[in-house]
Amino acid sequence: MQTVNGSFYMPPEWAVHEATWLSWPHKEASWPGRFGPVPDVFATIAALLCRYETVHINVLDDGMEGDARELIRSRVESGEDMCRICFHHIPTDDAWCRDHGPNYVHCGQADALQKVVIDWEYNAWGGKYEPYDNDNSVPEKVAAMQGLRVVKPGMVLEGGAIDVNGKGLLLTTESCLLNSNRNPSMTKEEIEEKLRYYLGIEKVLWLKDGIAGDDTDGHVDDMARFVDERTVVIAVEDDPDDENFEILQENYRLLQECKDVQQNPLQIVKLPMPDPVYYQNERLPASYANFYIANRQVLVPTYRCSKDRIALDVLKRRFPSREVTGIDCTDLVWGLGAIHCVTHEEPALPRLTA
Repeated sequence: MQTVNGSFYMPPEWAVHEATWLSWPHKEASWPGRFGPVPDVFATIAALLCRYETVHINVLDDGMEGDARELIRSRVESGEDMCRICFHHIPTDDAWCRDHGPNYVHCGQADALQKVVIDWEYNAWGGKYEPYDNDNSVPEKVAAMQGLRVVKPGMVLEGGAIDVNGKGLLLTTESCLLNSNRNPSMTKEEIEEKLRYYLGIEKVLWLKDGIAGDDTDGHVDDMARFVDERTVVIAVEDDPDDENFEILQENYRLLQECKDVQQNPLQIVKLPMPDPVYYQNERLPASYANFYIANRQVLVPTYRCSKDRIALDVLKRRFPSREVTGIDCTDLVWGLGAIHCVTHEEPALPRLTA
């Protein structure tokens, strides 16, 4: 799909990537008492990604760059892979690049497409964690470094709150986008209009609440994800005694009623929830839906339980042409996020053919 009449268009995550962006972890308070293993998880993610695409990593300074480089180097398969790791001294407050990173879209006529950065406002999930000014400035700094045009919609939006199929549909949740701590002066219709204009979508599919332990007020990337233009995988809890049971069953029912822009029903595929993950008696937002679709591979969070294999098998059937790899995120999720939360794709401009 190309842009129409010079409008904006956000490609789906499975479109070819120019690169993936990460922000290297440094805020120990995000993983209190358990920060030690976190950089190793990031290094594993970066080492896997750099096999097939460039990986841009935001760091604070030379010391952080050196430490990160050595951790990643110990995990890469070859020196050629390491050449696809690029560091940038762009300060951040935290490591959740999905939410503060640049939202790349395509703009222009089919024969003259340009890459544009949509710079949504970021307020750390409704002002929950301060400071966040460095994170809020990341898209503009990345765009300046790349020489790209920046467009500011003037609306708070995190990358984890939305998911698109590249054919006019966008998935999100009422609990997040309609929360008064994001855009209190905007109506639901005004929010939909911003999404339509800046992301090139035609229809918003609204789910309800997010999963237990999610401090983002219900990001959709912990529950339901497009895996192709017509198919959504959705996390479903089968234990009626689990606090996620009713939440996820309701969202599953809502998705079954959803139609695409041609009014055709979507294909809905169930994804299991892992066994509950706790740390210091706190329920964590562990979910297999927080996977990341990269070039030639899909990286899936796992949680050291028997359902890991079931979830991997479900996703392998949805991505037969990609490597589906599990990464242990038991430590990472103590920060209340997993693989999709720390990655942000930079889609490549499509190549025109004669």
